[in-house]
Amino acid sequence: MNLPRRGFLLGAAASPFAMAQKPKTVWDYPYTGEPPLPPVKPLLDVGLRDTSICKGPDNTFYMTGTIGPNFMTDNAGIPLWRSSDLVHWESLGLVWAFEKDATWQKAWTEKNGQKRRAVWAPEIHYLKGAFYIPYCITGLGTGLLRSVRAEGPYRSVTATDAPLTKGIDASLFQDRDGTIYFVYGSGYIARMNDDLSALLEKPVQLVCDPPDNDPEHHHPDRPEAKSTYNHVGFEGTFLFQANDRYYLSCAERYYERYHCMTAESKTLRGPYSARYVSVPHAGHNTFFQDAKGAWWSTMFGNDDQAPLKKQPGIVPVGFDGDGHIRPRVEGEVWKAVRKR
Repeated sequence: MNLPRRGFLLGAAASPFAMAQKPKTVWDYPYTGEPPLPPVKPLLDVGLRDTSICKGPDNTFYMTGTIGPNFMTDNAGIPLWRSSDLVHWESLGLVWAFEKDATWQKAWTEKNGQKRRAVWAPEIHYLKGAFYIPYCITGLGTGLLRSVRAEGPYRSVTATDAPLTKGIDASLFQDRDGTIYFVYGSGYIARMNDDLSALLEKPVQLVCDPPDNDPEHHHPDRPEAKSTYNHVGFEGTFLFQANDRYYLSCAERYYERYHCMTAESKTLRGPYSARYVSVPHAGHNTFFQDAKGAWWSTMFGNDDQAPLKKQPGIVPVGFDGDGHIRPRVEGEVWKAVRKR
């Protein structure tokens, strides 16, 4: 028998085959101690998910993400913008396109009867004197591109013309000793070789101890078993180092809100601490520093209470007395308002 999923309630006298009620939404849950946000406005009037920003060698900022309008099923490729002040952005167009650059990425796949071929969640990183774009293709897996110039041309750096891994949401992390790791999905990590053309080890998942065993703090469909509730989030992993510790973040459906969850460790492999909401409504984000060393989080807004919706934004963040990531709020506090 298929039991009702979270948010579906059967009446007291209903049979197992009765119609389920309407699922719960973010408006059915009160906030439960999430840190406050400052007001957030879109950086650009464009549709963008999975916003990623990095600082280049000349203190110029570069931004990419998943473009629409059909974000989940099909798009043209990987866009890039640049800015000198995080306010005014110049489009550099598509730096990688299916029609011009794809090889293994050209294949269409199908899920639930829907054909799809899209680049999801490209990120921009400046490492070892070059720009790298980790990305994933719907239904096919992850890849990695490289260029010495931000605007391209970008070429695959993988040793074979094939995906690096299965799964989604690829990212890169460079440790203090210069070693670069490929991270993806819900917190999987593997060390890369010197030219970043291959993984040197089998990916393993970084986990939280203790796990978060409250089903209301997880995606209603993923994970399905409590044995996997020790991840930091179900998608959108990002890893960076500050304050002599490692910060591991992922996106999660936390009371139906698409939050950025973070866990911390003194060692790269962990285990990581109990996860917490670090940046509300900023699920699948990246963290970066500006020219003065201040920290920021990206955002795109994926739930109905977010301050923006499927548009690029940034949130100033800092670290509290315990070293935990928190938004910096110096004036007005943003409040969710339900549109009627």
